[in-house]
Amino acid sequence: MPAYAVANLHSVTIGPAITSYLARIDDTLAPFGGRFLVHGAKADVMEGQLVGDLVIVEFPDLERASAWYSSDAYQEILALRTENSDGTVVLIDGVPPDHRATDILD
Repeated sequence: MPAYAVANLHSVTIGPAITSYLARIDDTLAPFGGRFLVHGAKADVMEGQLVGDLVIVEFPDLERASAWYSSDAYQEILALRTENSDGTVVLIDGVPPDHRATDILD
């Protein structure tokens, strides 16, 4: 079942550190099968408020998402982002292809 790293970055200070982070993150994702699905695109907010940018990275499963986040390669660049942005990051399971909304009631 796919899993996702989801970030809602409220603010990002673009500079050399973020530039370095962006240049290096793809190489940290590849060994874990991670790929960007959403990366800072302008959102068309239909309800409520969205502050900042959304980033969604898909992984084959939660185990690999967790392994990526705790990997030496990602931990080596993590401070480049955390010291230059503010937001929330979560790892979360997706749902299988046959998921129905009522499945959460079980």
